[in-house]
This record gives sequence, C-alpha cells and structure tokens, in this order.
Amino acid sequence: MNQSRRNFLRQTALAGAALSLPFGKELMAMAGKTNPFGIQLWTVKEALYKDTVGVLTHLSKSGYKQIEGFEGKKGLFWGMKNTEFKKLMDDLGMSFISSHCENTKDFERKAAEAAEIGMKYLICPHKGAQKSIDNFKRFSDEFNACGEITKKNGFRFAYHNHDYSFVSMDGVVPQDLMMNSTDPSLVDFEMDLYWTRAAGVDPIAYMKKFPNRFKLVHVKDMAVTASGVKESCIVGKGTIDYKALLPQVAAQGIKYYIVEQEAYTGTTELDCAKDDAAYLKTLNW
Repeated sequence: MNQSRRNFLRQTALAGAALSLPFGKELMAMAGKTNPFGIQLWTVKEALYKDTVGVLTHLSKSGYKQIEGFEGKKGLFWGMKNTEFKKLMDDLGMSFISSHCENTKDFERKAAEAAEIGMKYLICPHKGAQKSIDNFKRFSDEFNACGEITKKNGFRFAYHNHDYSFVSMDGVVPQDLMMNSTDPSLVDFEMDLYWTRAAGVDPIAYMKKFPNRFKLVHVKDMAVTASGVKESCIVGKGTIDYKALLPQVAAQGIKYYIVEQEAYTGTTELDCAKDDAAYLKTLNW
C-alpha cells in the first residue's frame, strides 16, 4: 500500500470518528477554516508614505485579503481618487473594507466617497481620556449622527476602543455608556483585543455582555517588557493566546479580523506585517 493510499484511509477513518461525535458535522466544517484577515495600514504607515503601491503589493503577497485604512496626510485614499484606489485594491486581489477617519470633519463627503467604492465601515479610532463622563454622552450622540449618515449611504459606522474607555468615571464605565446609548441600528463597534486586555477586561465576556454590537476586531498581540511596560508585537510572539481566542471571537459573530502592530523591535514594519500574516495562516477559526 503506497503512502498516499495509507493517508487517504487514515483521513477517512478520522472523519468518520469525528462525525460520530456530538456536533461532529460542525467540527468537520470548521476544521482547517481560516477566515480572511486584513491589516490596519497604520501598521506600515512610514513605509506606505514612501511607496504606497509597493507596500500594498507587499501586503497582498503576504496574504492579506482586506485593508483597513486611516486618515493621514494623504487622505483616506492615499492621494488617489476613491475609484482609483478601489481599482488598485481590485488589481491586488484585496478589499478596502473600512477606514479610521476624523468623523467630525466633512463626514458627509467621506461617507459618500466610501459608499461609492463599496466600503463597509467608517470608524472613529480614538477620543482619548476625558475629564467628564458627560463627554462620552456627547460622543454617543455624535456617533448616532454619523451612523445616520452612513446608513443613508448604505453602509455602517463604528467606534474603536482603547483602554481608557474601560476606566470607570463617577461609577460609570464609558464603554458601557456608549454601548447603551448608541442605537444598534446605526452604530457598531470594533474591539481592539490588545487594548481590551490591557484594560484588564475579558474580551469574550464583554462581547457576550453586549451581543451583536461588535463586528470587527483588531488582532494585536501584547509583549510585556522587563520593566512591565506593555507594547504590541508580532502576533504569536506575545502574551495573548490567539490560537484559543480567535475561535471564541468568531463564535460571537465577528465579521472582520484586522491585524495591527505599533512596535517593531529589531525588525521593520514590512517584515512584521509579513510575519503577522504568516502566523495567522497557521490558525483555524
């Protein structure tokens, strides 16, 4: 019996055993399944400013199927028209699904341009720590208004958390307030798994507390230096067990998985992005 025949029989036997177990069909369906994943362009921002097309080509070859942008000095579309950037993405086999942006300036135009090329989200990336909980109430109203605009254009608005939004103020957790006071028909949330963990919050428990509100996640690993400082690192090299975590995240209905890295000890942005993708390809979720 040759080796290929032996392997076939072994795999058939394993499949039969799996199907005989409770939820066996579901387990078989999930086996070897890796969701498409993207990258937040902030990860490679310095290289991107120098060679936009070259860097995006590198990301495509590394295995990224989706792109999440940010609004920098070249705008949402890196000095191109929205339709030109969309064509570049198409040519590279990638989708421009979302972008972080300044949501209080010229948002109507940004929403119209994003909708024209089929983007799924515009996202507020940061508000910063506040002196008053009332500011977070104001942000909720602001997000609802942005959500009305994106809904009118046929797509969605979301807010991306940092650790500050989990710090209680006057007995109220700002993130809870925003979850409760934004309209689910208008506003979704992007959970940064790094910042949620940095705040000492269990990301899965929090998703279960607010079911169906989180639609995107940032997949960012955490290293802790000898002095106790937390910083991001290559996924799979840090303290967050993504092999165990991502299947749990997927079970909460997350649609988009976006790699982000902000520290590059001993290597370059592009090498880190490539290594991040290589690790995610080894995982099943």
